[in-house]
Amino acid sequence: MAAMVVCLTILSVLFISLVFKLVFDTIHCYILIPRRIKNMMQKQGVRGPKPRRLTGNIIEMVTLTSQSTVNDMDGVHHDVVGRLLPHYVKWSNSYGEFFRQLNLVFVSWENLTGKRFIYWHGIEPRMCLTEIELIKELMTKHHLVTGKSWLQQQGSKHFTGKGLLMANGQEWYHQRHIAAPAFMGDKLKSYSTHMVECTKHMLQSLLNEVKSGQNEFEIDEYMTRLTADVIARTEFDTSYEKGKQIFHLLTSLQHRCAQASRHLCFPGSRFFPTKYNREIKALKMEVERLLMEIIQSRKDCMEIGRSSSYGNDLLGILLNEMEKEKRGGKFKINLELIMDECKTFFFAGHETTALLLTWTVMLLATNPHWQQKVRDEVNKVCDGGVPSLDQLPKLT
Repeated sequence: MAAMVVCLTILSVLFISLVFKLVFDTIHCYILIPRRIKNMMQKQGVRGPKPRRLTGNIIEMVTLTSQSTVNDMDGVHHDVVGRLLPHYVKWSNSYGEFFRQLNLVFVSWENLTGKRFIYWHGIEPRMCLTEIELIKELMTKHHLVTGKSWLQQQGSKHFTGKGLLMANGQEWYHQRHIAAPAFMGDKLKSYSTHMVECTKHMLQSLLNEVKSGQNEFEIDEYMTRLTADVIARTEFDTSYEKGKQIFHLLTSLQHRCAQASRHLCFPGSRFFPTKYNREIKALKMEVERLLMEIIQSRKDCMEIGRSSSYGNDLLGILLNEMEKEKRGGKFKINLELIMDECKTFFFAGHETTALLLTWTVMLLATNPHWQQKVRDEVNKVCDGGVPSLDQLPKLT
């Protein structure tokens, strides 16, 4: 009986300690740390819009963006910052003036010139800088102690996980070092044949649609398909059909994670069994199942002797590094991290390029004289054929 009482007492003490720690960590994270940061910034002369308790300035940002994008643009132009980031323009004008006045009073405070302000994304501060030298110093001298915040990492935990896009400090350094060989100049040149084949396939599909009578196209769909095909073939040695399934699932997963991350500023929200969280879990499992099929196929080729290594593309480099780790390497890389890197490069590796190509095509379409100059140059340099690696430097 006495032993049972002792056990119950110990369990009660442990439970109370756990609850106390949880409450203390919550207060520390959501109240004490933000207040300390705010006071530190104010002492250095850095101010910004007044934040709300848990949501910070998110509601004001959403309201301003909704107001600026409620109507279509009156034409195609490059001045889109005020439309897409109206809160940045507003706060930059408001608090940039404060710095200019401050600099007149404290002439020796050279680092306070320019437009600089702080705003709050939930419980986390965001510092906006426009001074080139300060940005350069931050990116060169302090890059290992800066990086993605807790909210950013939690928001994409099920999307790109601990991949290169969300890594910080020494982890980022090691992951970048491992992946870099897959994107060296000579390596990229060896992919040119795949890129030409993929581009020809995309152009042929466009021509087929034109012949069938269609004369309007959502060009971003074709550009996304093109870049997805290239990254699937060159870095993962898989067919577009297999890659297409992964891209589709990753796109859905990105949307769900973005919707769920809006509530991350509320304590414990990521543990709630909400509709978004359930869908995220199911999508993540399906993506990882498809990635595991690609990884297992590569491992099978190695094990049955059809290949002496896992390959020299991105996936092969990651698998080779994992084998090296088993033999006593310093940096810890496992199957989970490899899948996170695959998700990162599968999605981020094609989306940004697809957006750039879409923007380029739009600019050519809205500036026919540019389009004609490009066409004339390509015909002259390439003599009506497909551009080769040797000809690319001649295309000014």
